[in-house]
Amino acid sequence: MLKELQYYSINDFIKKVIPKEIRFKKKLNIPNSISEYQYLNHINKISKKNKIYRSYIGLGYKNTITPSVIQRNILENPSWYTPYTPYQSEISQGRLEALINFQTMISDITAMKISNASMLDESTAAADAMFMIYQEKIKKKQINNNYCFFISDEIFPQTFSVLKTRCFGLGIPIIKDNHKNLLKKKYNGEKIFGLIISYPSCLGEIYDYSDIIEYAKRKNISVIVSTDILSLSLLKPPGEWGADVVIGSSQSFGIPMGYGGPHAAFFATHEKYKRFLPGRIIGISVDKKNKKAFRMALQTREQHIKREKATSNICTSQVFPAIMASMYAVYHGKEGLIEIAKSIHKFSKKLEFLLINNINNISQVNSFYFDTIRIKTNSIKKLKEFSEIKKTNFRYVNKNYLTITLDETTCKKDIDHILSIFYEVYKNEKRKKFNNKKKINEKYKFPNSLKRTSNFLENEVFHKFHSENEIMRYIKRLEKKDLSLNHSMIPLGSCTMKLNAATELLFLSQYEWRNIHPFCPNKQAKGYHFIIRNLKKYLKEITGFSGVSLQPNSGAQGEYTGLMVIKYYHYSLKEFQRNIALIPTSSHGTNPASANMAGMKIILISTKNDGSIDIKDLLQKVKKYKDFLSVLMITYPSTHGVYEENIKEIIDIIHKNGGQVYMDGANMNAQVGLIKPAHFGVDICHLNLHKTFAIPHGGGGPGMGPICVSSHLKPFLPDHPFLLEKKENKKNQLTISSSPYGSPLILPISYAYIRLLGPDGLKKCTEISVLNANYIKEKLKKFYNILYVGKNDTVAHELIIDCRIFKSLEIDVLDIAKRMMDYGYHAPTISFPIEGCMMIEPTESESKKELDRFIETLINIRKEIQEIQDGKYSQKENVLKNAPHSIELLTNNDWKYSYSREKAAYPLYWVRSRKFWPSVNRINDGYGDRNLICTCN
Repeated sequence: MLKELQYYSINDFIKKVIPKEIRFKKKLNIPNSISEYQYLNHINKISKKNKIYRSYIGLGYKNTITPSVIQRNILENPSWYTPYTPYQSEISQGRLEALINFQTMISDITAMKISNASMLDESTAAADAMFMIYQEKIKKKQINNNYCFFISDEIFPQTFSVLKTRCFGLGIPIIKDNHKNLLKKKYNGEKIFGLIISYPSCLGEIYDYSDIIEYAKRKNISVIVSTDILSLSLLKPPGEWGADVVIGSSQSFGIPMGYGGPHAAFFATHEKYKRFLPGRIIGISVDKKNKKAFRMALQTREQHIKREKATSNICTSQVFPAIMASMYAVYHGKEGLIEIAKSIHKFSKKLEFLLINNINNISQVNSFYFDTIRIKTNSIKKLKEFSEIKKTNFRYVNKNYLTITLDETTCKKDIDHILSIFYEVYKNEKRKKFNNKKKINEKYKFPNSLKRTSNFLENEVFHKFHSENEIMRYIKRLEKKDLSLNHSMIPLGSCTMKLNAATELLFLSQYEWRNIHPFCPNKQAKGYHFIIRNLKKYLKEITGFSGVSLQPNSGAQGEYTGLMVIKYYHYSLKEFQRNIALIPTSSHGTNPASANMAGMKIILISTKNDGSIDIKDLLQKVKKYKDFLSVLMITYPSTHGVYEENIKEIIDIIHKNGGQVYMDGANMNAQVGLIKPAHFGVDICHLNLHKTFAIPHGGGGPGMGPICVSSHLKPFLPDHPFLLEKKENKKNQLTISSSPYGSPLILPISYAYIRLLGPDGLKKCTEISVLNANYIKEKLKKFYNILYVGKNDTVAHELIIDCRIFKSLEIDVLDIAKRMMDYGYHAPTISFPIEGCMMIEPTESESKKELDRFIETLINIRKEIQEIQDGKYSQKENVLKNAPHSIELLTNNDWKYSYSREKAAYPLYWVRSRKFWPSVNRINDGYGDRNLICTCN
């Protein structure tokens, strides 16, 4: 490959590609690489540091049972965990169907009209719900900036903290109080646009909110309900009593706690909010032969396309956990969910009955509940001490109250264990004489008016697959419809679809990592803290920064977090006016969306013809906004695929004018071991662990987007109400995610990636990823126009090919993308960052043979375009316009095309042995979003 590029060594090549001024010359100070065998022994040893206590803490996290058939066939299956977001619908039909099952499940259970295909976590779902109703009312001019948001004091503490952060960034005043005070005319003078309540509450109480709903409707206040999805199997769903938005977590549907995530949150609402709805929506369309097919609805709402007009900064959703949760519902069905919920409620009533009827001096104060009882006691200290000895966690609300939340795994043995703790603590006090004849009330411990009477999960998919044989086959049928990394290279630019090594992922099924509550005492999670501590250390060394937060659980959330850190920093200097974000058009598309979410004003900076930042335009904008400049957001290398030669000069301009420089870490795969962003002046950056550091994309999530900061920004790193670490010089209360460390269950993947590679391996990965991109550029330049190149005619780790020149033949970039499916490839990123172009990123994982097959594919497609240009095939009817070709189409007797079936199906000799058949023909993207159905029904 070097010979093809006319270089003698990789070092010589890298010197020509990366500007000398920013190249890092030393070896990374991280441990040397170890073998896979050594690593597996190492991670197993670390796992023993985690101590699995029986947790009844609740607060949105519960023990659950992952059906083995789902664990084996989805969680541990690369066909499910290695695909990317389903932008190419024809080769994503399996996970699209699973996601529409998820949407149907959520809509049915909550009794709402529309649901999205998952959110990052419950707290961010609440924040996005608040922002959605705020935007909708602002747009309709029903409210102004003086309106407040009301937060019930019985929502989860972590949700309140995330809401508080979001409201601060957007300048929205908040009121936190008991919901009952709304009815006492306490806030009659306040202008309130929305409120959030919890059902059941964070203390376990189930309230009848009918009076609150009536009041809210009368005052035009939108109502958000945070709910427990499993409880709605028994409880009257919020959609039936007036909720405008229903949010929550699907974690209890078979997803391990994993010390806090990843877990798919849900978001359900009314049709009128469809255009404002954050996240992604899956709809039912048709292909060109009128066969039913699934695709992403309202796809142009994707934030990287809308940029500064985006209404949400959700980029990485939680597709993989959402698929698992949907399969949990498919496997159990309505009757199964009801039985699970009844069992939990029955054990909760039994525990209350035995405690209250056996022990004096305690009481259960929740009038109505589902799975959580609240005990009033004067022995909190003793209970805490003895429960720790008995390896049991309760939630200690204050010095007088504790709560106990039961779950799907609770059995009689657990009830006896809990009772033994209380009996031990109260053994020296007078206990009640238990009446064996007294029986537990068989009625539900909530009012009949709140009992669910409506049906749910009536679609046939929730009735057909209740045996292991049937669900296994259903999962396999869907799996075969999706193209993933275990079939071929996925060359998506800016997405870094690299190898997710099996050794990095084996721990996911290990008991010691799966079953730890995120709010348990630190000493129970020493294994996690070992990983967290060392991963932070490695990331600081790789980037050159002095502080790290692992809390953001997506790249877009990392961007938002970085901007909020900068905002707090300016506030600490009393520079409240600094609210301008300068964003070059060469930056990642999510940057403007994140700036919008942080309440900043966006000013775009133009780029020159070579793809670099226009310094002249930058200087003009800096001069104009000098006193209001907050941040410059850059992507390095740029999204145009080149290393900016003048990056230090650009950064110096911003610093001299009082601003901070934020670097998007989407392209960190072109830096590790060769460049340290802190060394050339960047103040803060986020890292995509699901890109550069090998966490699988899972079909569109989970992800992790930790931020790294310079020393002056360390005091402003995210905090959390349940973060038990000591904080130095803490100057803010910034909270971003439901759990203190985002999605900790997947952090060991990135830790494994670094330990397995070591400093030399990490550097080599970067070198090879850049080499691979330049090799592709060199081989394709005779056939396609390479849009941007840097100094010495090189690109970074990705390149853009211009497909706009084929417009005169009525061939566009989408036609090329669809034709690539017939060759067994997922298309590169299309129409981003430049409309009508393709952005290719090969990563370091692919062999030369695979690169050559990919190159041959694009060259052959170029020849097929030439055939159209030469008049051999018409512009309206040709192999590109009809692509992809399904097996159903190829075997149809009614073949009317001017080209052969062989040309359609096997365009190159090697395709036969590795053929991937799209399960549908080209999907009708012009079918119209208004007509899309977003549930199975």
